[in-house]
Amino acid sequence: MNELHPLLKPDTYRFIDQSNLGPGFSALQSFAMDDALSISVGERISPTTARLWVHHDTIVLGIPDARLPYIKEGIEFLRSNGYDIVVRNSGGLAVVLDKGVLNLSLIFPDSKQVNIHEGYEAMVSFIQHLFSDLTDGIEAYEITQSYCPGTYDLSINGKKFAGISQRRVKNGSAVQIYLDVSGSGAERASLLKRFYEIGKQGEDTRFTYPHIEPNVMASLNELLNTTLSVLDVRDRILMKLHELSGNLITHALDGKEIDWFHKRFDQMIKRNEKALDNLE
Repeated sequence: MNELHPLLKPDTYRFIDQSNLGPGFSALQSFAMDDALSISVGERISPTTARLWVHHDTIVLGIPDARLPYIKEGIEFLRSNGYDIVVRNSGGLAVVLDKGVLNLSLIFPDSKQVNIHEGYEAMVSFIQHLFSDLTDGIEAYEITQSYCPGTYDLSINGKKFAGISQRRVKNGSAVQIYLDVSGSGAERASLLKRFYEIGKQGEDTRFTYPHIEPNVMASLNELLNTTLSVLDVRDRILMKLHELSGNLITHALDGKEIDWFHKRFDQMIKRNEKALDNLE
């Protein structure tokens, strides 16, 4: 087992659980929340923060996805399958969020002094330790035929169950991971495979979109032959954070943080209106 990354050992963790807010909780709110927390952690108003979030039947598009030649048709396909569409402000491409996908943001200070790779490595280290009683086979490398492929894809036996992105705001950084806990990884991948087929329709594009092979993706339950729920993984995370720092606080947004959240939420709404209205 690898050593725990030093970024994971602050004196205090702040824990914010938004994993059970239900279908009315929008991904736009999540990205605004991480921005507000990044500013707060970066300014040392808040300690290092872990935030859990779940969004029901939402496709989060990357900025390049909005430039697909037939994106309007692609979005119509996703909506006809019951999915909300959000364009995110952090890097990467389309991902599928639903009630079986748990998202974790770890928000660290000193982003101007800490190399961007350190944030990714810290998240990899955290997830490896989180499930160390179940597997020692979690690896980080790009699964090229997955959706939203990246250097820090997490897989077991070559099948991806998680992807990591990072957003830096002021002097804080939010390292965000989605974990496919339950359900079918291949079904989620098939949905986005079809989205890209409809959105591209064989045209040459400057940007190279992924050629998705659904069988390279799976959920943790499929890979580990377990029956974990999102709630089970939430409890694991809570215990691990307590183990790492011994001091856990659960304060909601406060003072300036609320102002920052509203400002960033407005920006996300405007960004999405602009991105999606152009496609209607």
